[in-house]
Amino acid sequence: MADNKKMVEQITDMEQDFAQWYTDVCTKADLIGYTSVKGMFILRPYGYAIWENIQREMDARFKATGHTNVAMPLLIPESLLQKEKDHVEGFAPECAWVTMGGSEKLDERLCVRPTSETLFCEHWSQIVHSWRDLPLLYNQWCSVLRWEKTTRPFLRHREFLWQEGHTLHATAQEAIEETERMLNVYADVCENILAMPVVKGIKTDKEKFAGAERTYTIECMMHDRKALQNGTSHYFGDGFAKAFGITFTDKDNVQKTPFETSWGFTTRTIGGVIMTHGDNSGLVLPPKVAPIQVVVIPVAGHKPGVMEANQAVVDALTAAGFRVKMDASDKAPGWKFAEYEMKGVPLRLELGPKDMEKNQCVLVRRDNGEESFVSLDGIEKTVADTLQAVHDGLFAKAKRNLDEHCYPAFSLEEAKALQLERGGFIKTMWCGDADCEERMKAEAGMSSRCIPFDQEHLADVCPICGKPAKHMVYWGVAY
Repeated sequence: MADNKKMVEQITDMEQDFAQWYTDVCTKADLIGYTSVKGMFILRPYGYAIWENIQREMDARFKATGHTNVAMPLLIPESLLQKEKDHVEGFAPECAWVTMGGSEKLDERLCVRPTSETLFCEHWSQIVHSWRDLPLLYNQWCSVLRWEKTTRPFLRHREFLWQEGHTLHATAQEAIEETERMLNVYADVCENILAMPVVKGIKTDKEKFAGAERTYTIECMMHDRKALQNGTSHYFGDGFAKAFGITFTDKDNVQKTPFETSWGFTTRTIGGVIMTHGDNSGLVLPPKVAPIQVVVIPVAGHKPGVMEANQAVVDALTAAGFRVKMDASDKAPGWKFAEYEMKGVPLRLELGPKDMEKNQCVLVRRDNGEESFVSLDGIEKTVADTLQAVHDGLFAKAKRNLDEHCYPAFSLEEAKALQLERGGFIKTMWCGDADCEERMKAEAGMSSRCIPFDQEHLADVCPICGKPAKHMVYWGVAY
């Protein structure tokens, strides 16, 4: 227990300082490393393995919906970026520029991609001719660079990993359906893989993506009741296509302009997993993305047959498709327990001589600390069922946090007071006026998170200005 206590003391209590707790978990769980360039973080092997598991789940869903992966260049000529006015203005403050090639000054500045809409549009303008070329359903796994002023591990990197989907369609309706379809894919991954409940909705014009006609979003609530935008899907209409001269001959032999979408999901979701499920012992990982799903700890491994019995369990679980690790090191048991709790491993299995006599082992859940003696017979099914129970438990806990911290408000003063006293999402009616949105931000410190698909009629008027209300909006303090 002394070893256990010593390791847990390496992280700050989340109720004492949530921000420091978060940073401690990122470093002590071996997820992140720092570099000599601000905002450029190293994804250490354990952190990258989590992203690989998320990537695998996402990529399978993309391919199941007909998308194919491509790779676009890292650099974008300034003249290309300038073709879509709203887009370039939205990203200008975050752009990083290459001005030298070797020892020579470049004739034109090159932007290190903050996103790749312009590159895809340039390519499509060269290859799209007929309705038979559509739809184009592309996805790219890559890194992008945005010169953030304030950086934090996972949440705000200057360089971060993501996927960016880009699609082109013959009709607006097809493009809108694609935008909504991919938002639902993101929601599926968040809820059924990451155990993170979401609120789905549409961003206000103020908050939508630069150059988009409409931005759809999934919003998640963290343990500290702040919001995290965890994935967005954008309908561009035909604005980009017109700017880049993309046309096609339709079935009626008429030249038409296609309609475009894009959608993105990034490594910031790992930060969301940490802040949704973590506790004062460290990381708590959803089983489906945990690099190690089960850690096997031999007890009294020096005694006859113990290591062989533990290895047999490892072999059986590995053959059943689980990600398993056995720790046969000479570290003290308490230290091992604390180490894998810090890393958020969903299940710990302990097996020693007394257990062998009874054909059983000890199984410990990371999410709630529950210990149970289980038979070694059928251990594969027991582990599968317990991992599902861990996922369900994590989702239920996060859903309670979301449901119990959404509050209706009927005046600006009430909205401000609720946020100060309780945090969470404040929901109000809204007239749709950007001035009211600005007042909520300036006076209550909250940005609009989304206009949720699931609308409630709370009142007839906007609580900020008293004009007739058009929508119900979720407001919150966001990462």
